[in-house]
Amino acid sequence: MTAHNAASHEDPALGAWIPPAGSADADLIDELGTITTRARDLARNNPIASGAAVTLRDNVIGHQMRLSSQPKGRLLEWDKDQSSDWANNTEDHFSTWAESTECDAARSQTFLGLTLQAFTGAMINGDSFGLVMWLPRPDGRWSTRIQTIESDRVATPSWLIHDKTIRGGVKVDAFGAPLGYWIQKTHPGDDILLHVASRENWEYVPAFTPWGARRVIHLFEKERSGQSRGKSIFTAVMREFKMLGEYLGYELQASMLNAMIARMIKTDMDPAAVAELFGGEMGEDSYYANASKSINQRKMKGGTFQVIPAGFVMDESAPVRPNAAFGEFVESIDRVIAAGLNIPYELLLKDFSKTNYSSARAALIEAWRFFHSKRRWLQDQWVNPVYEVWMEEAVDLGRVDAPDFYQNKFAYCACRWVFSGRGSIDPVKDAKAAELRLKMTHSTQQEECAELGKDYEDVQNQRGRELKQAFAVADELGLPAESAYYLAGFSAAGVDSLATAEEEYLTAYYADSDEPNTQKPEDDNA
Repeated sequence: MTAHNAASHEDPALGAWIPPAGSADADLIDELGTITTRARDLARNNPIASGAAVTLRDNVIGHQMRLSSQPKGRLLEWDKDQSSDWANNTEDHFSTWAESTECDAARSQTFLGLTLQAFTGAMINGDSFGLVMWLPRPDGRWSTRIQTIESDRVATPSWLIHDKTIRGGVKVDAFGAPLGYWIQKTHPGDDILLHVASRENWEYVPAFTPWGARRVIHLFEKERSGQSRGKSIFTAVMREFKMLGEYLGYELQASMLNAMIARMIKTDMDPAAVAELFGGEMGEDSYYANASKSINQRKMKGGTFQVIPAGFVMDESAPVRPNAAFGEFVESIDRVIAAGLNIPYELLLKDFSKTNYSSARAALIEAWRFFHSKRRWLQDQWVNPVYEVWMEEAVDLGRVDAPDFYQNKFAYCACRWVFSGRGSIDPVKDAKAAELRLKMTHSTQQEECAELGKDYEDVQNQRGRELKQAFAVADELGLPAESAYYLAGFSAAGVDSLATAEEEYLTAYYADSDEPNTQKPEDDNA
């Protein structure tokens, strides 16, 4: 007897269940190749798996990824204005690199495109790699570039398979920290017959330079201690994906066959005479015209007559498709797959037909918890490291002023990233909720703008320009000054809020000033 039923070896349901007790790498590395190729096949040919990859990519990253530099001013002994000016300058310089193909060693994608590629590779293959390259070009403003590497190229060379410090191509130290990566110069699947397996086809790339700069960025999700490589998100549901895909194919084939009403003619007459009898000709699909083909190879077409020789007997069976329980069965399997992928069923299948407002909102809120966690993982493991290596060149060229950069790298490189907004089921309710959070000081305009996929400073600067233009139009038309607010798109509540804010500002200003309060201060920030 065992204290825990889960440990029983006598229970018929558990007796034969003895999984291996290997380490993270021992359980994964030897099976990684099979898992990866199967996952890629699903992403290519299974519609639900392909849609799941796109759903993750569109919700975690989306159509934009913008830097919002937020240096640690207190650590750098800067005031707020100095921090803001430095951040704006850094963002402008970074955009010239990230929003052009200068960031890509292959000169084909922007930083957003590289990030989408890296994220998709990590989801399907298990991990993605980026090599930090120094490639000066005559027409380039920057020399730092990223070369993406598919996970298949990182592996342990055959002559080093007995080296215990190399795990799936990753050389690690005694603490499990990566020291370097063994990378094949060509993809092993580029041409299987001509692939070179010699030592000349391998290159060892250190993980860091002697002064601590990254040379390899490895994006993967580390689930267990000591894990050196990642695995596909389809791993836990791969069997269900494969079997469901085959089942759908079989059902579709059966439905097509049952949709055909076929009748076989048994006769001793000449085939040409039979064809003439029915007002047609002996086609190429007749039995005699296909005598060299086996019966299993002949294709049956709807709306045709098939002539067979005497002596053949065909049993007719009534159509049994469509299967009455087909929809419910497939839906139950799809829900299992959705749970394994951490994506709500409604979002995975893009099917909200059976969902009410409350259920849909709850499902999307749960989905966004998952998406936000993936965003944070992506920032920590990929986006921020790339930003750091770019910053090194920007500082070295003097385009970004950062004294004692390596001693204060964390303070200089602190930032947040603005991705696509999450959308809204009920924009009016969400807008009122945002307004209430701001009034109760539970949120900031920066956070609210980020939820919409917008940059706070860009929004405020644009609104300021619109308001300035509205005042000019109101003055030209001889309208009251208050009309300018409405011309700029402010609501009545917004105008009241502005008036309240102005009154509070003036009260605070004159409380600490000796100026008479007969006129407003000449302050650009007023």
